[in-house]
Amino acid sequence: MLQRPSLQRIDEFTYEIPRSEAEGMRVAGRLYTSERLLAAAEGDPSLQQLKNVATLPGICGRAYAMPDIHFGYGFPVGGVAAFDLSEGVVSPGGIGYDINCGVRLLKTPFRVDEVNARLRPLVDALYREVPTGVGSKGGVTLTHADMEEVLAGGSRWAVSQGHGRPSDLPVQEEEGRFERADPSAVSDVAKKRGLRQLGTLGSGNHFLEVQAVDELFYPEFADALGLRPGLAVVMLHTGSRGLGHQVATDYIHEMDRYLLSTGVELVDRQLSCAPVGSESGQRYLSAMAAGANFAWANRQLITEGVRRAFASVLGSGSEEIEVVYDIAHNIAKLEEHRVDGAPRRVLVHRKGATRAFPAGREEVPEAYRRFGQPVLIPGDMGTASYVLVGLPTSLDRSFGSSCHGAGRLLSRHAAVRKFRYEEVTRHLEGKGIVVRAASREGVTEEAPGAYKDVEEVVRVAEGAGLTRRVARLRPLGVVKG
Repeated sequence: MLQRPSLQRIDEFTYEIPRSEAEGMRVAGRLYTSERLLAAAEGDPSLQQLKNVATLPGICGRAYAMPDIHFGYGFPVGGVAAFDLSEGVVSPGGIGYDINCGVRLLKTPFRVDEVNARLRPLVDALYREVPTGVGSKGGVTLTHADMEEVLAGGSRWAVSQGHGRPSDLPVQEEEGRFERADPSAVSDVAKKRGLRQLGTLGSGNHFLEVQAVDELFYPEFADALGLRPGLAVVMLHTGSRGLGHQVATDYIHEMDRYLLSTGVELVDRQLSCAPVGSESGQRYLSAMAAGANFAWANRQLITEGVRRAFASVLGSGSEEIEVVYDIAHNIAKLEEHRVDGAPRRVLVHRKGATRAFPAGREEVPEAYRRFGQPVLIPGDMGTASYVLVGLPTSLDRSFGSSCHGAGRLLSRHAAVRKFRYEEVTRHLEGKGIVVRAASREGVTEEAPGAYKDVEEVVRVAEGAGLTRRVARLRPLGVVKG
């Protein structure tokens, strides 16, 4: 396990694990953090994972970790790495089991006082309209033919079926559809797991949260996003459910067999991988894209559930609920970046990290391109979430990446041991926050004290030149998986 003294402090927000730290490291590991965050995470094995990522073939630049770093499968959560297309690898552990777990922000036409007057029935309606919890089944049951279309079409399929409107699409990353998706690369087992899960929230850290726009830091961009103080918004966080989990499982096993046949040994078996250009590598990327499309379709159907819930409680105006942005984490993308001073196409893995591209990049939706890409950062359900925007310096410092949330301070098991359901709900109710959850554990696992301080995480992301603060969002009501 890597100890604190092995980190070299570059500046206030930048620390580095030098290549000389361990045999086999091909690049240095760079961590964006602060003394305060480091002190709270003393002994976290995610630093060892960052060092392990730096040993993978064809890795470019550095292995990066965002300020919300914590222990994950293979890569640390908050890990970013780019790989050369001819010599590099693709690693399912560098994307994660919940492919395209992501965050969507919706703006409503309602004021906070209007929402607060009906908050409890609104949260109850959201809980009814969006199934939650382990193994939750959705309101849409797919046929096998439908599943093929979902995996190929993503949010576009959902809108074509009446689940939303065309204006929802341009403000989603990739416009809600990964073009390289190939449904035939997804196993029948994975497809079967997803047949009744479209439109469901799931469990763990997934949530629906009614929020108030609390404070603006970049009013010009906030105005372009349609955000103003006192406006009620909704943030939702979920991914590809059991389908994405099975895709990851299938290809980790396939790549394990590939490595065994070639005699390649890794410092950590959870980094199982295959060359980007290999048959296994290419099939996984096509399956990952299909899983990402399932996740975008899932968030699209949940968006319609939110609209129905608001309509049932607040009535007229609910049809005006609009998508502000939808951002993916747990994904790999082919992107152009400067590597060793020259532009190069690389495969960027983001595991619990989001893209944070600056103004002018063609990947940013046209409506926001003169400002940069919105970055959505959920905090814990008792404090705040943030809207940020990518900065030009992020391209050189993190392959255009930033954190994806506050980041866990305690594991789910540790949180359940430490916090009591009654204490957590009493604390939240004392702050005027209404909570509905599928289980008591769903609340204690996600207790505010289980997470890092989102204010400090955002301060580091801004201080490191990755993102700029745009707006702060305060929780009003929460539906947990």
